[in-house]
Amino acid sequence: MQSSNRTAFRLGVVIAGALGASAAGAFDIESGDWKFSVDGNINVHYIYSSCETPGNAVAIDTIGGACTGTAAGSSVSNVGNGLLPAAITFGLATTQEGFDIGVHFGLYPGIASNDGGSPNLQSTAGAQTNVGLATTGLDVRQVFMTFGNKDMGTFTLGRNFGLFAFDAIINDMTLPGVGVAGSASTASPSNTTLGSIGFGYIYVDTLAQMNYTTPDFAGANLTVGIFDPLNSLTADGTNAPKKAPGVQAKATYTYKISDDMKFYASVSGLTQKQDYVGLAAGLGTSQQFTSAGGDVFVKFDVAGFELDASYYTGKGMGTTGLFFLADDGLGDARKSQGYLLQGTYKINKVKFGVNYGVSKLSYASAADATAVPNLLQSNNKVTAGVYYSLTKNLTLLTEFSDVWTLAHDGGENKSVNGNIGAFLSF
Repeated sequence: MQSSNRTAFRLGVVIAGALGASAAGAFDIESGDWKFSVDGNINVHYIYSSCETPGNAVAIDTIGGACTGTAAGSSVSNVGNGLLPAAITFGLATTQEGFDIGVHFGLYPGIASNDGGSPNLQSTAGAQTNVGLATTGLDVRQVFMTFGNKDMGTFTLGRNFGLFAFDAIINDMTLPGVGVAGSASTASPSNTTLGSIGFGYIYVDTLAQMNYTTPDFAGANLTVGIFDPLNSLTADGTNAPKKAPGVQAKATYTYKISDDMKFYASVSGLTQKQDYVGLAAGLGTSQQFTSAGGDVFVKFDVAGFELDASYYTGKGMGTTGLFFLADDGLGDARKSQGYLLQGTYKINKVKFGVNYGVSKLSYASAADATAVPNLLQSNNKVTAGVYYSLTKNLTLLTEFSDVWTLAHDGGENKSVNGNIGAFLSF
């Protein structure tokens, strides 16, 4: 497993397109019974990171975390996307025989030089990704259809964002910005930073799925579905085919107290069986464990203030990304938990915000502690940001993040990063 002083976990997410199938786009064209819509964003930031000095940096077995310097120094400058890559999303919608039908395609080109295969993982062995003659990549994250109506509810079939931890990330104030720099603190930045991923919540991810959402009942609804089971990133193991899909569910409730006061809450859960061949292969057996977790999110809006809080807990869920560092390689699941607290205040065109996030990972057993003494104990961060709406579509922003990563053996790395940039949505 890569440790945090060698690389930051390269994850990306676009949330704008997740709602695009039902929302009006920037451009709507009608032809007969069909409506075609387009929307998206472009965002660019200058990102400066001051990483843990090489002399003080320690190896911590983690995904993401505080950045660490090299023999060349501890300061890193990059220009690139933030938490969101650029996006252009297309939707088609119609009503036939009483059914509302829609299709959605989400294309996410970043601006980072990217020759490594995946626009975010850059996983080609030995490839130098940030060099001359390089180009950026195209990430296709959403391909799904919807059908239903207000009386029967809505079915969603295809690849789309998951349910677990969705509200935590879509309400993260760093969504148009950077948050924790992640790979932007390295020599090979990818198309996205971390925001608060791995620092308060696990990345929701985009997954092949079949789900159903009930009609609205006095502000409440329920979504439940089956999902293509993801392989776990397990030490010393080879993943086996899964016998059953993963299952996710989410319940939401919205209550409008007055014209300038609103309350929203959600709870979601996930479960999936993990199967792989690990150290027991010599005995002709395989290893199994069950990944299961839940998260709770609440938001309270009053006038220009918004207060958010989210909490997750699970076993075999891992940290930062779904099922990363989820077990000890012997089929013993590790427990994890985390929370994100956030407050923002908007006055006229300016929004001020601060959030504080923590993600924790626990040993599966005493043997696990002996085998990996430098396993991540917690990723922690504070981000402060100012967001100015120059126009209704163009936001100028600046953020500052203080980051610290702790290991179970007492090791600690610290870093800070700041950014200034622009986010244009359409």
